[in-house]
Amino acid sequence: MPVYRAALLGFGNVGRALAQLLQRKTDELRARYGLEVVVTGIATGRHGMALNPAGLDLTQALELAEQGGDLSQLSAEPPPTDSLDFVRRVAADVLFENTPVNYETGEPAISHLRLALERGMHAITANKGPVVHAFHELRHLARCQGRRFLFESAVMDGAPVFALYEATLPAAQVQAFRGILNSTTNLILSRMEQYGETLEQAVAYAQRIGIAETDPSGDIDGWDAAIKVAALVTVFMDRPFKPQQVQRTGIRHLTLDDIRAAAAQGKRWKLVCSARRTPEGDIEARVEPQLVGPESPLYGVMGTSSIVELETDVLGRLALREDDPTPHTTAYGLLADFLRAVGATA
Repeated sequence: MPVYRAALLGFGNVGRALAQLLQRKTDELRARYGLEVVVTGIATGRHGMALNPAGLDLTQALELAEQGGDLSQLSAEPPPTDSLDFVRRVAADVLFENTPVNYETGEPAISHLRLALERGMHAITANKGPVVHAFHELRHLARCQGRRFLFESAVMDGAPVFALYEATLPAAQVQAFRGILNSTTNLILSRMEQYGETLEQAVAYAQRIGIAETDPSGDIDGWDAAIKVAALVTVFMDRPFKPQQVQRTGIRHLTLDDIRAAAAQGKRWKLVCSARRTPEGDIEARVEPQLVGPESPLYGVMGTSSIVELETDVLGRLALREDDPTPHTTAYGLLADFLRAVGATA
């Protein structure tokens, strides 16, 4: 039975959820796929790093992380000095890269993934930055190394957006897509409508439950949505595309009166993400608040749920919806990418 060594770079909510998922799925991975996964390295930004080629005790690692302890006490070797040193030294067949997104450059995640591929690892990430800023480079490097660069969890958490396109739409060209891709703004707009909260009150709620950052501008000004649009354009339309090329308007200007006026018309405000090929061969991409009615599949997508609707040259409209994702949903996307990378079949 093959044993795959995994390195976890980033051990926040998603990294810990992945560790828990690997524990929970141990017997199923053995019985269904004939494989085992051993975590040989964990790196965090604030709670130390640990290496052990024989495998780390995930239960101990999770307990230390939850208690704010130092993971380096689990290391069988001198702990790495930084994240690149971690990737350089860890004995692993796959790197799960889950560091915070950098909208401007995609670094340092790109460097982490590049080094992992150069060392012969599969490179799997939930980070949008490398998809937008280095998709073609990393995909080419992975092919040259006989490895995979995968990123299912970068958009819509664990919903199989990219796998749907890659595995089930051969010889199809995506002409356009439209959807709700930012769960924070969707939650904010939902609470304004359902509970009569102001934008500020709804943002404060999202911050209290850990959905919105202390500085929520990346969400309410549309930057997170824009980088997701850029990622989908880059992959679906095979065109390098940056978030700065997305025409972007956030929800900051929407008031409770706007929400109530829309409801009086039987409509809702949604932060809609879209892109379309033009007859001239260009791509027009937008993030902007739009009024949608009950006839739209976007109308009933509330709270932290999301949806994307594809238009191709061979099918009608095809929609994928995800309801109320959690870090465990994102972790599943990482696990699914791993199984695809190693060619696991039931």
